[in-house]
Amino acid sequence: MAAQIKFGTSGWRAVMAEEFTFVNVQRAVHGIARYVVSHNSTRKSNGAEVIVGRDPRFLGETFCSMAADILSSYGVTPLVIAEPTPTPAISYAVIQSRADGAINFTASHNPPQYNGIKFSTPDGSPSLPEVTQVIESEIAAFDRNPQMPDATRAGSQSKAQSIDPRRMYLSRLREIVDLGVIKKSGMKIAFDPMWGAARGYSDALLREAGVAVVTVHDTRDVLFGGHAPEPDDYLLGDLRHKMRETGALIGIATDGDADRFGIVDEDGTFFQPNYVIALLFDYLVETRGWTNGVGKSVATTNLINALAEHHKIELHETPVGFKYIGELIKQDKILIGGEESAGLAIRKHVPEKDGVLAGLLCCEMVARRSASLGTQLAQVFGKVGSYYPLRENFHLTPEVKQKFTDKLRRDPSEFHGIKVAQAVRTDGLKLVLADGSWVCYRLSGTEPVVRVYSEARSREGLAKLSAAAKAWIFD
Repeated sequence: MAAQIKFGTSGWRAVMAEEFTFVNVQRAVHGIARYVVSHNSTRKSNGAEVIVGRDPRFLGETFCSMAADILSSYGVTPLVIAEPTPTPAISYAVIQSRADGAINFTASHNPPQYNGIKFSTPDGSPSLPEVTQVIESEIAAFDRNPQMPDATRAGSQSKAQSIDPRRMYLSRLREIVDLGVIKKSGMKIAFDPMWGAARGYSDALLREAGVAVVTVHDTRDVLFGGHAPEPDDYLLGDLRHKMRETGALIGIATDGDADRFGIVDEDGTFFQPNYVIALLFDYLVETRGWTNGVGKSVATTNLINALAEHHKIELHETPVGFKYIGELIKQDKILIGGEESAGLAIRKHVPEKDGVLAGLLCCEMVARRSASLGTQLAQVFGKVGSYYPLRENFHLTPEVKQKFTDKLRRDPSEFHGIKVAQAVRTDGLKLVLADGSWVCYRLSGTEPVVRVYSEARSREGLAKLSAAAKAWIFD
């Protein structure tokens, strides 16, 4: 019996040679092709076109070639990208070329044994559940009757074409980021693409503008150094070393497909995404004059709430999942939107996470303000108060999970001696406490794990809140 292919919030991902096999990839692409033909082929008189791209993972070129052949057999023209390409660049290419979507072979920040497929819709967005559910049903229909389409029998297959979105994407970044300010500051920058798809993007753009840039992990390695290509604190030691060696004022990093970012301050401190999003929100209001709203997931810092109130800007709080931020970007309801898991986008760009853009905007912000990120955060705390967020994962036994799931259905009136001011159910259960702190619980849908997000107004308060949040699970 064929394995079930389920598309989650970021597409379908699986371990290579276990579930991510040639046969299952073919099934997935057949499902996507059938969806495109039935839903999108009337958009253009010359028929449907789908971009096919990838990150640098093992066998990526082979999967792209296979997908192109299948799309062609349906009369869909594949627009194939030869080199590994950032997910946001693929998203931008979909919009600019008016393609009917994109198939992107990537497992993003997952470990090297994984691969995956993201499908973007014609608006450049990650496909929403209503789209992926149709694709899953088309895969099931193909499984029941694996007949090749009429186009194959009629000899009307579409020939694959090449597309290189690098130039158009970098051109767009030049319009958004003030590279002149960065150059004028004379600052040095260190960049870590983590062997991923952003190689030759962030650094090349800065170098071309006359900025001094040094890089680490700037070769293709399908094993990503033996760990996940995730720009998190514990994996950025080489970037820190390069910063110390060269006197760089900031370190910027991207994950495997460059949709997520990691930022290191001049003193080597990893600057958590919560704070990056908040600072860039404050900076864009100051420098661009945009006032059309800010978006954040329910699990992202309330420092953004405080800044929204300070700037008198409308706040949109969404469930976890960048697709919700993307929808706000498409409607131009927000000037910036982000999630604590290092996803960020800004208005009039792509409705997709862009780790390349996030890093470059941080460079611009440091250059223009002539201050480290830590100094800028202290200044923001001075305006609106301090916020200390934390995310933790806890594994649950079946018994504990059942008991805790029952507990989550109730709205408590107090939480470890503190009055609960509000119980929010936008996504999971978020308890906003009377003292301004909060804790949010989200059960994983794929593993016996509860994700716990906490935030307090002091470091000491966070330590107590974290202990209380854990105790509430296992009491």
